[in-house]
Amino acid sequence: MRQKIRNAILIVSLLAFPVTLDFFSPYLSMNGAAQGIVSGSLALFGLLFVSSLFLGRGFCGWLCMGGCLQDMAMKVNPKRRTGRHWVKFLIWVPWFSALIVLAARAGGFKRFEPLFMMDSVISVSEPGNYIVYYSVLALILGLAVASGRHAFCHYSCWMAPFMMIGRKLRNMAGWPSLQLLAQSEKCRDCLTCTQNCPMSIDVHARVKKGDMEHADCVLCGQCIDNCKQRAIAYSFGKRK
Repeated sequence: MRQKIRNAILIVSLLAFPVTLDFFSPYLSMNGAAQGIVSGSLALFGLLFVSSLFLGRGFCGWLCMGGCLQDMAMKVNPKRRTGRHWVKFLIWVPWFSALIVLAARAGGFKRFEPLFMMDSVISVSEPGNYIVYYSVLALILGLAVASGRHAFCHYSCWMAPFMMIGRKLRNMAGWPSLQLLAQSEKCRDCLTCTQNCPMSIDVHARVKKGDMEHADCVLCGQCIDNCKQRAIAYSFGKRK
């Protein structure tokens, strides 16, 4: 039931993407920074960072429309992708550095405009907007079909680094947050958890180790709900 609810939420997020597209735009955030404006997209990126301090990458697993598309693509190419979560930082670091420089040249942020450079609340409101919309869909879906499970998350997502950095800070500070806990003694080595992980994490190895923390984990709960031994569970607390 939990996975049905999660999938329903992801589908709604995908259907709403023509409305929300601009709020995920790195381009609008840079344009706003150049004028000392906190755009709606930059505010969202900030919220994703703050949320990760307590919810990890839960947004990726439960609310991201890109996750919905890539889950669908797994039916076409279920190949596991591993050891590449740092690649996206090759995109994120130059972009975020440029954003900081632009804001500094503008004398810092002076005001908040959630609808900055948006003609209406609906992002895809004109014919020209469809070029951007379908280009983003093609990028997300194309990478997943060509390279395997959630390839866009591994290689190109410009939002994941905000949450990965936030999660790292949480781990260093040690305050309570949403996490996975494993009881290794219950594990029967069926490998179902690893086989069902959309982020290609070797979940079984982490269960055996007794440490479920991983930079790529999106807390989707598939490993929990597919484990017949109930060796994995959600928990909200300090990392053990």
